[in-house]
Amino acid sequence: MSERKARGKLREIRAPRGWAAWGTAAWAAGVLAVLVALPLSMRGAYGDRLATHWGTSGEPDGSLPPWAAAVAPAAVWAALVAAAVCWRAARRWRAAALVSGGVLLAGGQVSIARANLHHADWRDADPVSVGAVVTLCAAVAAGCVAALVSRRPAAAPASRGRGARMEIPEGERRVWLSRTANPWLRLLGAAAGAVAVAAPLVGAGVGAGDLAQPMWLLVAPFAVASVAVLGCSSVRVRVGERGMDVAFGPLGWPVRRWDAADVEWARAERRTPAQVGGWGYRLSGLGTTVMLRGGECLVIRAKGKDFAVSVDDAERGAALLNSLAGAHTEHS
Repeated sequence: MSERKARGKLREIRAPRGWAAWGTAAWAAGVLAVLVALPLSMRGAYGDRLATHWGTSGEPDGSLPPWAAAVAPAAVWAALVAAAVCWRAARRWRAAALVSGGVLLAGGQVSIARANLHHADWRDADPVSVGAVVTLCAAVAAGCVAALVSRRPAAAPASRGRGARMEIPEGERRVWLSRTANPWLRLLGAAAGAVAVAAPLVGAGVGAGDLAQPMWLLVAPFAVASVAVLGCSSVRVRVGERGMDVAFGPLGWPVRRWDAADVEWARAERRTPAQVGGWGYRLSGLGTTVMLRGGECLVIRAKGKDFAVSVDDAERGAALLNSLAGAHTEHS
């Protein structure tokens, strides 16, 4: 039997350049710059170590070298950004977490730098009680404002159309292939992986006495974040005689499979990140969605559950899957 392949466009699709995506990227970069620049750019204004913790008496009782005082909060911030990108909660809660977390970390770094300013010995650093209270209040207020501003009206219910079917001449087999990638998620995953690789190298080059907390503690969370984000950064979808396969990530693993006999219907549908709660692997009132870019998605229902993936030429893939599913139903 001859085999024909109905291929979708294999080019990568860039994420839409909406205000939300650009605003999130700018906020993440700005907070990161503050966290790293403050301890490193003012090294001549204080000693070799910075007071980073104060006891109940208001006196400093813990310190870090400037490079560690920059890396530690930057690592926490990077992990928070990665978690927010992959978080399945509503958009307003993710925005609140990012804004309040950024204000809290940046405000804390400003308070630490100000307390250590012009003190050669970290034990002489000024108290940070007032700065801590102001920072905490500002973080809570900023989070509330972000939640209100990011609130969106509920998405309209999806169309219940079952999609068209493709006519397949007897004796022929057809396969549909399509692929989509989000370069922003790839960049974020690569950055997290770079931190995981660089952390032990940096720690190896610093004396044990200068290291208040082991750098290897950064490896595990950043490695996990890198694998998780890269796994949701691209998909390859194949529709064939057996059903539909969706392979995740640059290595094509893991893979989710649906047998053609289990597919009730398939259709093409336009969805946006705001409707499903963000980028990546999302759970929402519309079911499961692999959202890599807004626009056309291939939506299927199998075993009573909806699954959608953002790929090109989704209408053709849905038509072929409907035909294959119908053929299995007729033969059963």
